[in-house]
Amino acid sequence: MPVELNHTIVAAREKKASAQFLADILGLQVGPKYGPFIPVPIPNGVTLDYMDTTSPITPQHYAFLVSEDDFDEIFARVQAAGLTYWADPGHHRPHEINTNDGGRGTYFDDPNGHNLEILTRPYGSGTD
Repeated sequence: MPVELNHTIVAAREKKASAQFLADILGLQVGPKYGPFIPVPIPNGVTLDYMDTTSPITPQHYAFLVSEDDFDEIFARVQAAGLTYWADPGHHRPHEINTNDGGRGTYFDDPNGHNLEILTRPYGSGTD
């Protein structure tokens, strides 16, 4: 069996609201509570398990490879939600998308400060 990422824990102040935010933006469903977690299953088999914490949250980066059509739908939801988005992970180019590797990509923050990314081409798969 090849090594596959199965799940990761996402720290949150309000796990249910945070999981719902991600699901709503990406057009996914929140799974049923599992122990202390609220899961958001991703179609490739990975689950993001949201867990409440009272400790300081260190922002993490989560990148989602999507189709061109899905990018349009997700990006429309990002804009409709009034979220600030950036063309770069350092948040230096606000209100822009990038065209890295001949695709499209953008970054935006979730309610806990995690840096979310949607992209249509994996890094290194095309030309800049």
